[in-house]
Amino acid sequence: MATTKWAIDPTHSEIGFKVKHMMFTNVSGTFGTYDATITTEDDNFENAVIEFSADINSINTNNVDRDNHLKSGDFFDAENHPKLTFKATSFTKDGDDYELTGDLTLRGVTKSVKFPAEFSGLMKDPWGNTKAGLNISGKINRKDWGLNWNSALETGGVLVGEEVKLNIELQLIKL
Repeated sequence: MATTKWAIDPTHSEIGFKVKHMMFTNVSGTFGTYDATITTEDDNFENAVIEFSADINSINTNNVDRDNHLKSGDFFDAENHPKLTFKATSFTKDGDDYELTGDLTLRGVTKSVKFPAEFSGLMKDPWGNTKAGLNISGKINRKDWGLNWNSALETGGVLVGEEVKLNIELQLIKL
């Protein structure tokens, strides 16, 4: 069976995350520079081969000081670990649901993760390009990758939550 290669359409995609701030609100952020190679054997993306990377220096939380702190050795250590990477080990379908399993590397630490995923199917855009939609969501604990910095609050609790919620919206274009 022939394989199909796909690329991310960056104008219709977003790599996003949220983290609790001061224990009661969320701070959202995105990575602006990223790349992926995706290869499929059929139109439902089951068993797709997915490799993804994001440039740590492209992190954006709409606050330059916070972004610089996230790039520092307290968090991602972008100078020594300029990219986060993900390499899928499986992309499986169960009914209408998908599960993406793979190895996520942050700050030089690699851990296996599983995320629920939605495959929106295929569609032709007005210019005749075949597109596919994927939404990948999930949670990780940042401390599992050595992102340990925090600050205690006078009122109790900590400044930065440990749980990071991921929301990745991908529109792919068939090459």
